[in-house]
Parts: sequence; C-alpha cells; structure tokens
Amino acid sequence: MATRDAEATKTRILAAAVEEFAAHGLAGGRVDRIAKAASSNVRMIYAYFGDKSGLFDAALVTALRKLASDAPPRPYDLPGWAGDVFDHHRQHPDVLRLSMWAQLERPSATAAPLETYADKVDLIRPTAPAPFSPVDVLVIVYAVAQAWFLSPIGLTGLEGDADGEERLAAHRASVVAAVERMLHT
Repeated sequence: MATRDAEATKTRILAAAVEEFAAHGLAGGRVDRIAKAASSNVRMIYAYFGDKSGLFDAALVTALRKLASDAPPRPYDLPGWAGDVFDHHRQHPDVLRLSMWAQLERPSATAAPLETYADKVDLIRPTAPAPFSPVDVLVIVYAVAQAWFLSPIGLTGLEGDADGEERLAAHRASVVAAVERMLHT
C-alpha cells in the first residue's frame, strides 16, 4: 500500500492552483480541474485549504513568495533588481496574472504575504534615495518592471515582434535605465 505524502500533495495542489487561478481568476477557476491537474481529489483540497477562497489565497502567497525568493531586492543595485523582476515576470507570467486577478477579485488577499513586503522595505530602507521612501522604491521598481507585461499588445507590438528576443532585451534595458533615472542611483 502506498503511503500518502501530505506535503507533496499540497505542493502539487498549489502548483496547479497557481496555474488555474492565473488563467481563470477566483470566479472562473475550477477546483475539479485543479484536483485533476494535481493528481489529487477535491476532498483533499478542501481538507488542506478549507474552501476555494482559501486555496486561492494560498496560491497567491505561494506565487508572491516565489517572486520574493527568485528576485530578492538588491538594495545597492535597484535598477538591476528591476531587471530581475522583469526577468521573473517573463519566465513566470502566472505570478503577475494571479496578482492581477487578486487585485480585481480579492484585494484583501494581496496583503496576506505582508512579511515579504516588510522584509523588502527593511532591506531597502538604508539605501532608499531621497526623497523616496522604501515603499516608494518598491512601488516604482514593480510598476516599471511590470509595465511591459501589462501593456496592450497593440502598443508593445508597434516596434516589431513584442515577444521577440531583441525587443524584450531592449525593453529590459529600458526598464533598468528608467529605474536608474527615476531613482537617480
């Protein structure tokens, strides 16, 4: 008889939930599709996460913690950090999509991983250039790094293939330069 590994099951469920909710949001996400994708069952999802909203919140926290660990702040190289955030969103578009769904459908959920934001603020505090607060710096870095991915394809495609390697490299360089100029670092 096979032994059940609760942590491995939770990990599979969360990975499937991130993908499902990033694609369909909380309202459109289906727990049965998540269970199937995770090789689990709906009963286990409810046992581990309580309800669909609890699963959504856990998926969001998982995605935001991945961003925090994959692209940690570089207090002494804020433009470089903006480039890291850009790269993360390029490689993991589900994180940004899930965050946008959360802002639309469940804004209180985006406050859940408060410690990840607080840790970033503490790291940046000693290097935040005047007149910016550490929170200002976080908002600027995230806003500029995410802008390309949130812009309409009709706009981003005006100068050629919006998803082409050369165009993305040029935009990444623009993100880094913009943060450098905005923050005067």
